[in-house]
This record gives sequence, C-alpha cells and structure tokens, in this order.
Amino acid sequence: MAVITKFVVVREGVEKMTFTSKKEADAYDKMLDIADQLTPFLTRSELELDDNTCEKLSFYLAQNKEHLLSLLKGVVPSEQKAVKKTAKKAEPKK
Repeated sequence: MAVITKFVVVREGVEKMTFTSKKEADAYDKMLDIADQLTPFLTRSELELDDNTCEKLSFYLAQNKEHLLSLLKGVVPSEQKAVKKTAKKAEPKK
C-alpha cells in the first residue's frame, strides 16, 4: 500500500486545488490572497466591471503577477526585447 501526501487549498469551506507539494500549495494560496485583494481595488475603479468579470480579471492579474510587476516598473519583458531585436534586424538599411 502506498501513502500519498496531498496538500489541499481550501477557501471558505470549498476545496480549490490539490497539490503534491507544500510549496506549490502555498504559492497557489498566496495567489488567491492577491486575487482577493485585487477585487475590491478593481471594483473601486471607473471601469464599471460586473462582479464576474472583476473576479476573473483579479485572478488573471494575480496569476501573472511577475509579468505585471515588471510592466509596472517599466521593464520590457525579455520576449518583447527579442521581438524588437528581430524587427530591427529585418528592417532594410537606407
């Protein structure tokens, strides 16, 4: 018989996700915390988002926080840098 340890992320009595490592479960739980904090922030905006769209947007932003942070800092993500370099090389010289 095998013993399997599972880490379950539970929010408001509802199982959200199951992981095999504590590190992954903690990261997901933290991401959900960020999404929960973003929802009221977005609700206060002038965007007139319905509740469902606001929750989806909060979840998306929380999932992509590293990319979002670099954009807010004004750092061009590496994939965009590569596209710009390729575009410059492809331009004909005058």
